[in-house]
Amino acid sequence: MTEITKCLNEWNATIEALGQGKQTILIRKYDTTLKEFLLYPTISYANKDDILDSFQDDCKSFVKDNLLPAGENRTYEVKYYATVEEIIEKPSSRIGTFNKFHIWTRDHVKNYLGRKEAKIWILRVYELDKPQMLKRSNGMLYANVNKPVKLEGKPVISDAEFDKLKKEILNTK
Repeated sequence: MTEITKCLNEWNATIEALGQGKQTILIRKYDTTLKEFLLYPTISYANKDDILDSFQDDCKSFVKDNLLPAGENRTYEVKYYATVEEIIEKPSSRIGTFNKFHIWTRDHVKNYLGRKEAKIWILRVYELDKPQMLKRSNGMLYANVNKPVKLEGKPVISDAEFDKLKKEILNTK
């Protein structure tokens, strides 16, 4: 059984979208060599006045309900882990075609990317059998949590649904 400490720092609302099957991709400016990681919730963005402007209209209620993770004193509940199934590259000008696969607005994604090519991470997300209250080391993208976590859990969406989504994502022009 695999145990890991490596985690990806991500907005809690995005982690919950991944963990509840509302999202299957992350859009990044960079690749990753990691094949699996814990999804560690961050909170710094949640205090911005205009935070909801970063999310699609039909997702704003969901985002409000999931802005903050459970925890305190820099210790937060980690409920999910992900495996990177594939990474595809797309010009930033084509990123709008992926809107139905994530909760952010097109403008938010375009502002984040600038002119850089998008690296679209197709993730298989799993809910941990035993969520953990964890602290993390400093790190902008990746960090390590303070104790190893067993990667025991169930996929948040069925194999058939994931295969269908992955095929649809890979065929998006």
